Amino acid sequence: MRLLIDIGNTRAKVAVADAEGNIEVVGEQVELAKSALAEVVATYGVEAALISSTRGDAAQWAMQLRELGIEAVALDAATPLPIEIAYRTPETLGRDRVAAAVGAATRFADRNCLVIDFGTAITIDLVTAEGEFLGGMISPGMESRFRALHDYTQALPLCEATDAEISVARTTREAIEQGVMNSVQFEIEGYIARFSAIYADLCVIVTGGGAKYFVKRIKNAIFAEPNLVFCGLNQILDYNLASNATTKQ
Repeated sequence: MRLLIDIGNTRAKVAVADAEGNIEVVGEQVELAKSALAEVVATYGVEAALISSTRGDAAQWAMQLRELGIEAVALDAATPLPIEIAYRTPETLGRDRVAAAVGAATRFADRNCLVIDFGTAITIDLVTAEGEFLGGMISPGMESRFRALHDYTQALPLCEATDAEISVARTTREAIEQGVMNSVQFEIEGYIARFSAIYADLCVIVTGGGAKYFVKRIKNAIFAEPNLVFCGLNQILDYNLASNATTKQ
């Protein structure tokens, strides 16, 4: 079994993967602690781990897992990957974006993939059919948009994401909710249209906590992959374990 840790801007998620690549999320909104990780390691018989973090502390957690006898990899800009990175500043490239790209290239091999991750920030990234990560866009996520309207005005209420679709909002709260939800929807549909005109056989994959609000809203054929980042992390770990085994021979 493998242990996969994804430390994001606002939360940490923990999952395990078996030999067939099946993913089980065992913790969300996690406050990481060595004792808790030791319990997961013992419960699932973990032998290897990969840690991805946007906070710059992946190496620290990898060290703590090694102290538990686990072969641990800290994902950083120097970590070998099963895809090519064409990004001009790979050292600033979010590890979650890398993992999602690897997951897409694995799940939809030989296809051009547009990967849309609805997290604290919304990221839109392109991975070619040849397995090359070209880059993409970053914009504020839903929560950030709602928060900005509340924090930078005097009277607008703090609102949240909604499943409702209203043509003309008739209250201020509805106007904010629909304004934010529609702005995200139209933004994503615009990117899909732009990239579809350039790249043939484009596969659109959505993931992240906010994806559930847009699977029905977006008027295009898309694939929802909630564990896409973990799928990618598992593939990266597998790639590095195989490389290490070859080196040791």
